[in-house]
Amino acid sequence: MIELHELTKRYGKTLAVDRLSFQVPQGVVTGFLGPNGAGKSTTMRMILDLDRPTSGRVTIDGKHYGQLSEPLKYIGALLEAKAVHPGRTARDHLLWLAQSNRIPQRRVDEVLALVGLTPVARKRARGFSLGMGQRLGIASALLGDPEIVMFDEPVNGLDPEGILWIRNLMKRLAGEGRTVFVSSHLMSEMAVTADHLVVIGKGRLLADLSMPEFIRRNSRSAVRLRAPEPERLLDVLAGAGLRHEPGPGGSYEVVDGDIARIGELVAAHGVVLHELSPQQASLEEAFMRMTADAVEYHAGDGPGRDAAGAPGPWGAGWKADGTRPTAAVRQEEN
Repeated sequence: MIELHELTKRYGKTLAVDRLSFQVPQGVVTGFLGPNGAGKSTTMRMILDLDRPTSGRVTIDGKHYGQLSEPLKYIGALLEAKAVHPGRTARDHLLWLAQSNRIPQRRVDEVLALVGLTPVARKRARGFSLGMGQRLGIASALLGDPEIVMFDEPVNGLDPEGILWIRNLMKRLAGEGRTVFVSSHLMSEMAVTADHLVVIGKGRLLADLSMPEFIRRNSRSAVRLRAPEPERLLDVLAGAGLRHEPGPGGSYEVVDGDIARIGELVAAHGVVLHELSPQQASLEEAFMRMTADAVEYHAGDGPGRDAAGAPGPWGAGWKADGTRPTAAVRQEEN
């Protein structure tokens, strides 16, 4: 288990992570979400002792990363797939990692086969595509057969088959009782992969919830109805005091309605329906709603705008006050 307690990181005057506390549980896939500049990459680097916290602490199974004598057997991580010497072959890269942690050589061949790189095991990394490099990074994370795996943008560069493979792999690892912690900007992928969500914004914790609960709390639910005689439908809804609003394609939506009750009500009045369906926001919509106030940079069409909405001299990627992001903040773009 990964545990963070009041974890804080400053780069000069920039507060990248602000008193962050949460646990990453075992046996589920935990998605780590946040806008650009939220502090995700810095947090993951502090977990691995690549960055030292300004204050607070983070432990892996109760120990600081530096106390782990053979860390790859406890936690495997993919933070930067291209962090490989370009002159080394895939097999040699994994071999030196294995030797540094007293991992048997046979495990190198096992993970190469697992990620599908056996045919290119003796090819130098400089010739790898983005997807091949990503698979090598995943192999490195799995090399020590760890109880904890941590991935930053694991589907980056993968083709559809590879995306399905890594998704199923993460679910299988969680099903074995392991801790799986994954950061991604792809909401559609997180929606079908993660069971639990940790969401941060501007370095602060915004949510630590199950996926269904996160969507429920940060979205509007509705029941959509479509009828060949809409006037009769609206009379029935109004008579029952149900608030409705127009929906797409001539439908109507009852906000926060109970679908069973509405179905029984309409049936009792003999109204024919062509559609009766629950409507729930997507993870992307719920995420955008929760993090609206935590977005550091807002892209737009054409020139940027100032706080009053007037055109400004800056464009997408600049802060709303027209100032340029600091080097420390640009480092934390992920």
